[in-house]
Amino acid sequence: MKVATWNVNSLTARWPRVSAWLDETSPDVALLQETKQTDEKFPFADLKELGYESAHYGEGRWNGVAILSKVGLENVTRGFGDGDLEARVIGAQCGGLQVYSCYVPNGRALDSDHYQYKLRWLASLARTLAAREPGEHLVVGGDFNVAPRDLDVYDPSLFVGMTHASEPEREALRVLESGGLVDLTRRLHPDETIYSWWDYRNGAFHRGWGLRIDLLLVDQALAELATESYVDRDARKGVKPSDHAPVVGVFSL
Repeated sequence: MKVATWNVNSLTARWPRVSAWLDETSPDVALLQETKQTDEKFPFADLKELGYESAHYGEGRWNGVAILSKVGLENVTRGFGDGDLEARVIGAQCGGLQVYSCYVPNGRALDSDHYQYKLRWLASLARTLAAREPGEHLVVGGDFNVAPRDLDVYDPSLFVGMTHASEPEREALRVLESGGLVDLTRRLHPDETIYSWWDYRNGAFHRGWGLRIDLLLVDQALAELATESYVDRDARKGVKPSDHAPVVGVFSL
């Protein structure tokens, strides 16, 4: 089974790229973030023609998350049930997996209220995952807006005192992993330089100025069944790409 996560940075702007990628690579489950669409605008019918059931949680100009599946889509949940109106997490059961598509708040700056919101949001995610059914396979994918280690930042000195690489954010990720989850890409590529996001400015992609902030977190048992995990850099090339590339995991299920 192939599972992918991708921040598409506006499904309206990126639909030709996204639909072509889905058609060419055919993941069984795709987790999308930053759709920037309402549920009414989301391309349910077009995705059905590509073979996907889909569920979306959108709000329009900002945020928006989706799950696409060729292996079934049941028991969809939206948000944490805590009154937060930002469309940042959607869950479902797909082909024996409990999956979540997550778009973690950016944080903006360490002294920003949005940074505290980011930490609270990650704590809410940890509580949600801790309440899951024991023994079920779990995939939590998305744009976490956190680089777990300095290895995941092209120049750590530039991020001292900034979001995406601060210790509280990284500790929040470690709390998630302490609940029995594995950072799949790092498990299979422990020491490689791998990025999933590159700024549009200053030729960052071609210069290798990236961050690894898009993650697939999976349960320990599922990690043992993983045969491959990679960032599809080709999807970041060409005309009107997202600034993120898809992250893919393959499992022998």
